[in-house]
Amino acid sequence: MNIKKIKGFKEKVLFVVSNIKKGSTLSYKQVAEKSGKPLAYRAVGSIMRKNKEKNIPCHRVIKSNNTAGEFNNGGTFSKLKKLQSEGVSIYK
Repeated sequence: MNIKKIKGFKEKVLFVVSNIKKGSTLSYKQVAEKSGKPLAYRAVGSIMRKNKEKNIPCHRVIKSNNTAGEFNNGGTFSKLKKLQSEGVSIYK
C-alpha cells in the first residue's frame, strides 16, 4: 500500500510502524517524517502510548538519542527485552 493513499495522520503513523522490520528501529522523529509531518514526533509518541493493537510493533519506536523511551505494554524493561530478543542493541 502507498502511504500517500492513507488518510489521517494516526493511520499513517500506524502504517509506518507496522512496516518496521524485526531487528530494526525508527525514532519517533523518523516515524513523524515518514508519516508526512516531520515536527509531529510528540504526536507519534502519543499515538504509540494509546495504541493497544498487538500487531503494531510499538516497541520498535525509540528516542532519537538511541534510548528506549516508554512502552505501553509492560514498561521500558519489557521494551528493552523485546528489542534485545530481536537483536537490537540500544541504551537504557
